[in-house]
Amino acid sequence: MEEAVRGKIYDIRLTRRLLAYMGPYWPVAAVVLLLILANSALQVVGPLLTKAAVDRYLVPVGGRQVHLPWDEHLSANPATGLAQLAGIYFLVILAGLLCQYGQQYLMQWTGQKAMFSLRRDLMSHLQRLDLRFFDRNPVGRLVTRVTTDVDTLNELFSAGIVTIVADVLLLAFVTVAMLELSVELTFVLLLAAPLVIGATALFRRTVSRCYRAIRVAIAKINAFIQEHVTGIAVVQLFNREERSKAEFERVNREYMEAYKRAIVAHGWFYPVVEFIGMLAVAGLLGYGGFLIDRGGLTLGVLLAFFQYGMRFFRPIQDLSEKFDILQSATAAAERIFDLLDTKPTITAPARPKPFPPWPADVEFDHVWFAYEDEDWVLRDVTFRLKAGETAAVVGHTGAGKTTLINLLLRFYDVQRGAVRIGGVDVREMDPSELRRHFGVVLQDPHLFTGTIEGNIRLGTVWIDEERLVAAAEQANLLDYIHSLPEGFRHPVRERGAGISTGQKQLISFARALAHDPRFLILDEATSSVDTETELKVREALARLVEGRTSIIIAHRLSTIQRADRILVMHHGVLREQGTHAELLARRGIYWRLYRLQFKDQEVPTPGS
Repeated sequence: MEEAVRGKIYDIRLTRRLLAYMGPYWPVAAVVLLLILANSALQVVGPLLTKAAVDRYLVPVGGRQVHLPWDEHLSANPATGLAQLAGIYFLVILAGLLCQYGQQYLMQWTGQKAMFSLRRDLMSHLQRLDLRFFDRNPVGRLVTRVTTDVDTLNELFSAGIVTIVADVLLLAFVTVAMLELSVELTFVLLLAAPLVIGATALFRRTVSRCYRAIRVAIAKINAFIQEHVTGIAVVQLFNREERSKAEFERVNREYMEAYKRAIVAHGWFYPVVEFIGMLAVAGLLGYGGFLIDRGGLTLGVLLAFFQYGMRFFRPIQDLSEKFDILQSATAAAERIFDLLDTKPTITAPARPKPFPPWPADVEFDHVWFAYEDEDWVLRDVTFRLKAGETAAVVGHTGAGKTTLINLLLRFYDVQRGAVRIGGVDVREMDPSELRRHFGVVLQDPHLFTGTIEGNIRLGTVWIDEERLVAAAEQANLLDYIHSLPEGFRHPVRERGAGISTGQKQLISFARALAHDPRFLILDEATSSVDTETELKVREALARLVEGRTSIIIAHRLSTIQRADRILVMHHGVLREQGTHAELLARRGIYWRLYRLQFKDQEVPTPGS
């Protein structure tokens, strides 16, 4: 229901914030307003020219006339005068066309500029938000904010506002012109206005419900497609194709039925307004003929009113359509600004402390942490990792291993205790400066669309070609790269499609090496690779940890036996720590884990 309309139809607070994005382009907006004024005035001129042609040349009459600026320049000869009026009419139509083109082009240009700034602000803001926010908000919803919702606002800027202002001005100009020509005929025409307004109100209520249902239905379709395309391997593996087709048909039918109801609403609205307009014209014809017969009206004025009648009801139709654009834009603006108003919980302090110089120990001091309320993931965890030391963290799934890394990198802040580097609490540092000193290799390596070179550099300008090649060689990746036709410039598709998991992992190692971090974190870096690749990863790992403070999270105990210290986590508590041999000698949790993994091998006893 996030896509449903929320809040008021018009919100001055949201409007003020939206107009702030138009602020830099106010001169263009002023030109657009002048073009709208000019075009609205030109719409009034056409019927007056028709009146002049009829009353002055075709059916000449005397008495009270509405004099136009060009009357004194018109020829007394009917043929010449009609040709002059036709020329003026053509120039009016041409000027109106140019005004419409100018206002549409300028507003589209301005709208795109404003929406470019809004999208940029949204993306920049998303990158500042912390992981807790992304844990609670689906990716599809956030993508919708930056794409669909911004496009809705762009439609408001480029079409909605222009049309609404133009329609209101046209109604005003037409009404004034009609009152100037004939108050009686104006009153006849206005008698039909309540009927048009009533039909418009009914249409507005109906179509608003329809469009709300359409937005919700299309959101369901997008979510369904995203989920099932991402999980297509599972769908095919468990033969769920027919079930998925049936489920998609259901959500697709919801969208179709909602759209059909909108089509029905549009289907009756326009003929009804057209019918009411024709009734008004019929009333003009009857009463106008009566006035002409009595000599109180000219034929030219009646013909002008016929044209004004068409111009009078068309803006009312347009305004009813633009109501939904205004409503959708208000809802989109509310969602967008809700996102922009979301404050990151992980921020740099007012006076951040510099990152401590080498050597710097890593210390967890009585750390308690929970993702939700007091559902503690870590309980009173205390340990100190000396500079240059390699520590491994082991434990069952859910023991809190990855949480240690999240707190160290300050993706989350502790509720109790402190995490320090070189004696400085990480909460007193700028998060960007803190993370710059860490290299991380994750269990599921993420590659961006681009090239292998780009995925290793990640935009870091000081990584030259020599460092790039050296990092690939140290990560045992160079042979693979040389086997590719384009080498380092081999294209990488979305999520690294076409590249094996092992090669992705080696690219992640090369990425970490190229950036030469002071601290290294490996989170299950070998859990999803084959034995041969694991051997390569181990060799790369030996080079990576050399001279660096390293934390290795691993399920495979064979990869961490040479660690300087092993931390054993169990249900969020640090239960054991020591070297591989020391922990085996204790015959505790680590010994049981080791026994489970190497049950076919002899497990050393404390006295062996």
